[in-house]
Amino acid sequence: MENERRILKDTFGREHTYLRISLTELCNLRCTYCMPADGIKLSPKSHIMTYEEIYTIAKKFVDNGVTKIRLTGGEPLVRKDAALIMEKLATLPVELAITTNGVLVDKFIGHFKKCGIKTINVSLDSLDASKNKSITRRDYFTKVYHNIELLVKEGFQVKLNCVLIRGFNDTEIIDFIELTKNQPLHIRFIEFMPFDGNKWNMEKLVSLEEILKQVYIHYDTSSFMRLNDKPNDTAKNYQIKGYKGTFAVISSVTNPFCDSCNRIRLTANGQLKNCLFSTTESDLLTPLREGKSIATVIEKVVLSKKKTRNGMDTLEKFKDPNSHNNRSMIAIGG
Repeated sequence: MENERRILKDTFGREHTYLRISLTELCNLRCTYCMPADGIKLSPKSHIMTYEEIYTIAKKFVDNGVTKIRLTGGEPLVRKDAALIMEKLATLPVELAITTNGVLVDKFIGHFKKCGIKTINVSLDSLDASKNKSITRRDYFTKVYHNIELLVKEGFQVKLNCVLIRGFNDTEIIDFIELTKNQPLHIRFIEFMPFDGNKWNMEKLVSLEEILKQVYIHYDTSSFMRLNDKPNDTAKNYQIKGYKGTFAVISSVTNPFCDSCNRIRLTANGQLKNCLFSTTESDLLTPLREGKSIATVIEKVVLSKKKTRNGMDTLEKFKDPNSHNNRSMIAIGG
């Protein structure tokens, strides 16, 4: 067992204890930063992992040291056997979490509780219904907002993921923070990141520095607290004194957290990515279906992980469009 654990340790000493599994490439929204306007070419159904295959691969990771699994998509809850997958994974000795757009969560409250899921990340990029319709290309704001309130009422730890885009929702930073005054919500502002088809450029990015500048202007410095981050946390966490909730910034572009990264990603079609920005991926599904060991593939992927953002260790490299030969976010898993 001790010998096997090393397959999740990279050349920089990082132990990969957190596996993110995308259940599907499908989604009931069409968010502009996640999916190209014309959609994506979907993998054939036969190329998508079955629930048995998801469990088998997940168990291999857990046996080798993974302690947390997050289910993503696409939208994981649109998959017909999503509840079954959750129930199977809940039998493993692992913390189970999920990221969702919130449209369907009211139908899964009982399943979440049955599977011991306590933390749910919900994507919400604007508190304005018309803006939300614009960025998601669908009209579900009211339902999602009500479902967020339902999750809080039912006792879940709710994290709201907000991708900030200059000229679109960057004027709503304080409005989001004010949600934490009377509700135990955890707002997470995410810097806009480049993926295939989302028309990214640095001019659209709202940086950690700019976000905090707005906070400093609006709130008295004595009421603004920097919280202790958890080990391997991607977010820099803050709180306004007296508020029930918190807010955080995930600064993948301007202030990356690669030194403590413990994440590895499995796409819905069984490809393993060692970094969100990786331009390469490795097939786990084919060797699994052929009855071969996948441990060798996992170890090779982990050992090939670069120190910082797939080698983009400066902003100049990050700005280079040739560095972003990647999938669309919907095909990677949020």
